[in-house]
Amino acid sequence: MADFYVRHEYWFAASQLILAMLAWAPRATLTPKYFRDVVLEPLAISVGTAIQLLAVPLAAFIFLRLLGVHDGLAVGIALIAAIPGGTVSNIFTFFACGNAALSISITAVTTLACLVSTPLILSLMISQYLPADFTMPKAQITQEIALTLLLPLAIGMLFLYLYPRSAPTLSKWSIRGSLLGIIAIVVGSAMAGRLTMTAFGYSNLLLIALFVVFLSAVGYLTPKLALLSRPESSAIEFEVIVRNINLGVLINASIFPAAVAETAQLGNTVLFTLIL
Repeated sequence: MADFYVRHEYWFAASQLILAMLAWAPRATLTPKYFRDVVLEPLAISVGTAIQLLAVPLAAFIFLRLLGVHDGLAVGIALIAAIPGGTVSNIFTFFACGNAALSISITAVTTLACLVSTPLILSLMISQYLPADFTMPKAQITQEIALTLLLPLAIGMLFLYLYPRSAPTLSKWSIRGSLLGIIAIVVGSAMAGRLTMTAFGYSNLLLIALFVVFLSAVGYLTPKLALLSRPESSAIEFEVIVRNINLGVLINASIFPAAVAETAQLGNTVLFTLIL
């Protein structure tokens, strides 16, 4: 079973991400009208997007340099900073009485932007932690984002438009499939010996906790400096904290596959960082 998972790790991650994105549009009732918020709220959407694309990667870079983080943990933290906010942030924003429309708009804009920003940020931040003969597959990462992130999202939006009554059912079963995918990834990785706490190190666990606190401070303070309202600030805070870890797991499986011995250990540390 463990060998089967290692051989097909990429497709486990891809299927899980596709189902998660397919579920998002109906669940968030994402329709084209939400994109009008980009025009109606230029300051909030501009600040939120800038924080995601500039402030979060810069915060991660400062964190890595200040604490001397290196190797797989540094790659994992850089990957977390390079990926866009997660779709669950929209749900958290709604329950926190934040600006849900703004949250969805920022998620949509940064998800589109990550076609360019994610491979670029990774190239700038993690090259020093990679093997000397390793080349960052920028085109491959862009293609995977398009096929597993944006295409399922577009299909979900189209399904919502054509079959609004059936969309909640599609969302429900896609979410269930996505959750099963997460369980399969965690169980398969654990059985393959990829998630060993003693190998990862408790000091690294502490560093991840500190990074979460550091990122939380960035998400909390930056909107305040821009004098945004509380609902707008809440939306941006959740966008910063809730990352699209599904995409991170896929990129890790793609560029650091467990089946390749040269990068397997590095990929193990990155995967553990993402899951934690």
